[in-house]
Amino acid sequence: MDLVDLIAEKRFVGQEFLTWLWFKSDERGGSVELPGKGDIIVVFEKHMLLEYGEGESNEKCICSGLQTELQEARTGLKMGKKLEQARIQLVLGDYEYNFTLAGAMMEFRNVKLPKTAGTEQEERDNPEAVEGMILERIFLFDELVRTVNELFRMFLEIRVGEAWRDELARVRDWIHAPSHLIGEE
Repeated sequence: MDLVDLIAEKRFVGQEFLTWLWFKSDERGGSVELPGKGDIIVVFEKHMLLEYGEGESNEKCICSGLQTELQEARTGLKMGKKLEQARIQLVLGDYEYNFTLAGAMMEFRNVKLPKTAGTEQEERDNPEAVEGMILERIFLFDELVRTVNELFRMFLEIRVGEAWRDELARVRDWIHAPSHLIGEE
């Protein structure tokens, strides 16, 4: 099996991760407990891409709008569509990240890193200040990737373990819950 076939065969894992992460976020009003870091904020917002079918019969549905308007995306999940891409806001302490995550390849797109004192300085003529700003941006991007990887690790531990059956039932209940009950647990 070549790499392209392997990616196509396993793309569902990233799609399941995005759906699970949306569920975990919605379960506690945007707060997700990350072992070793405590609670972080994960909010799905403004844009989601869902897919249905394969090959030439593949359909895509773009859902956009405010948080409360993402009911269209939930309806797509009810119909068997898979969450392929989502715009996410992630808050770690004082840092707020905004990015789009594509599930099949776990690809980060349109990343907006937090503004910091180093990135706000107007010392673009000073090579040391520019170098410091670049290193800070690299650190912030690395922190984002490590955090998403930790969330993915949490998902995989549940997904391959005995807890998956119960977790899957909870996710299905969440998908099929009436919209007025979402986030009220």
